[in-house]
Amino acid sequence: MKIIEKMVLSEVAGEIVAVPSGKAAEVFHGIIRLNETSRDIWIGIEEGKSADEIAADLVEKYDGVDLENAERSVLRLIGQIEEAGLFETK
Repeated sequence: MKIIEKMVLSEVAGEIVAVPSGKAAEVFHGIIRLNETSRDIWIGIEEGKSADEIAADLVEKYDGVDLENAERSVLRLIGQIEEAGLFETK
């Protein structure tokens, strides 16, 4: 699972956003607003981590987050990224 090239994470006016450029702009027209957790999931995906690894990272980083909720959050964002057509296809 790899996010399509040229989706750029940035902070704009205090908000975390993913903005398409290049090839990504041909597929997706708009920006994606992320909270801190979603940004961490996004970065985990970009680093090639599995959903389980990303969920474990969230549990470690955020107090009060259990593995079940972390896994649900990871899978939800993965589904949204996939639905938007932002994963590279081979």
